[in-house]
Amino acid sequence: MSVNDHTPASPGRLIREEILINITPQETRVAMLENGMLQEVHIERVKSKGIVGNIYLGKVVRVLPGMQAAFVEIGLERTAFLHARDLVTQHDAEGIVLQQMDQDIQINSLVTEGQNILVQVVKDPMGSKGARLTGQISIPSRNLVYLPNSDYVGISQRIQDEDSRETLLTQINELRSSRCINGGFIVRTAGEKATVEEIRADLEFLLRLWQRVKQREKSQLAPSIVHEDLPLAMRMVRDLTWQNVEKIRIDSRETFDMVSNFARELMPDTFERIEHYPGERPIFDLYAVEDEIQKALQTKVPLKSGGYLIIDQTEAMTTVDINTGSFVGKRNLEETIFKTNLEAASALARQLRVRNIGGIIIIDFIDMAVEDHVKQVMRTLERELEKDKTKTQVSAMSSLGLVEVTRKRTSESLERLLTEPCPSCAGRGTQKTPETTCYEIFREIIREAREFDTEKYLVIASQPVIDLLLDEESTGLADLQDFINKSIHLQVEPTFTQEQFDVVLM
Repeated sequence: MSVNDHTPASPGRLIREEILINITPQETRVAMLENGMLQEVHIERVKSKGIVGNIYLGKVVRVLPGMQAAFVEIGLERTAFLHARDLVTQHDAEGIVLQQMDQDIQINSLVTEGQNILVQVVKDPMGSKGARLTGQISIPSRNLVYLPNSDYVGISQRIQDEDSRETLLTQINELRSSRCINGGFIVRTAGEKATVEEIRADLEFLLRLWQRVKQREKSQLAPSIVHEDLPLAMRMVRDLTWQNVEKIRIDSRETFDMVSNFARELMPDTFERIEHYPGERPIFDLYAVEDEIQKALQTKVPLKSGGYLIIDQTEAMTTVDINTGSFVGKRNLEETIFKTNLEAASALARQLRVRNIGGIIIIDFIDMAVEDHVKQVMRTLERELEKDKTKTQVSAMSSLGLVEVTRKRTSESLERLLTEPCPSCAGRGTQKTPETTCYEIFREIIREAREFDTEKYLVIASQPVIDLLLDEESTGLADLQDFINKSIHLQVEPTFTQEQFDVVLM
């Protein structure tokens, strides 16, 4: 089943959202809090700024009919990927397909090598993959999204009141007709309470922006950027659904002034909720956000009951294992398992948002014998995932207690953004034991002895390996010296990892 991007708060539950914006010369960090609890972290670094939403004049460098795709040079380190369906298929604001690609259309009938093409980035480069592109341009403002290559006019699915939907649809169609506008529009969630004047102002702004993009397309050589999305701080303010946001606190006076001016022009009713934070204590420390970020880099997530989650991210997918841990419950085992799974479902949904985990997520719930418990756990997971602004889908629980969740991935996860693979274990998360390394050394010495004639050998290795050779493996080392009839000397190298060693012929 599909999970919507947003759901209203349950009756009687007051949701208070705060946005914290931390600015340094090297990066901008945005934390979204709900009732004091961290829900999302967004980071934009000067050296690796995200490019989703940017529009480029690209050059097609390779067409692959077998893949129905093309590689496009847009001026980045790696060429970007463009699939045929992203040239033809149209989507609405929530990613719902409006017009499917004709299966008979071939990529080489849409683009040719050497052709200049206007494209927009929908996914940042991730790992070894280049950026993902679309030919269906969409330009957002506060209340609208402009679709210059489409005639579709629609309303965000998050606007559920039928009267509001009809009114907004009529307003947009009247504005399009009066101006003879080509292109489609989608009213965003923020547009539900916008006045006709505000809708018209947004429409005029988007048309001017599109004209500027078209002028740059004509005047620039490919590959080049023709439109760059707003900086992170201003994007967050533009894209917020403001009904629950009490405050936006910014710790930089310069950025505060910039964001305030931006809000005053586009959304004057929200201007007073933006504050400058002048305190000496770092704003992320004040709200314990730094601690939460550090916790989000750990694989183990403790639950209040005493249970815990193990979240393991790999290139192919993310797996989540749920354990009761020290939680023993008060009634029986089934009740303990049920309560642990229930708490885990709620905690996991938040972890996916905080860690920005996308792609395929496999959740291994503890097996439940009662069917009603399974239904309650699934309802809890679905309800919590509905809070996610990123599109998610949830499968039914299998007989083994496994649930598959897919979450749209447009940028790197927090772990991939802030960390890199360990040089010692190359990202495996494990390393060879000293014993394993000792036996590798023995095999290497035998290999060298059969191939070369030398007087003695020098083994250079880490301290734990040398200690083992002098202690538990000393008999094996002595037997080896007798076997090859050569002496073996040992030397510690402090910079070596437990897996590294050298066998030097002397």
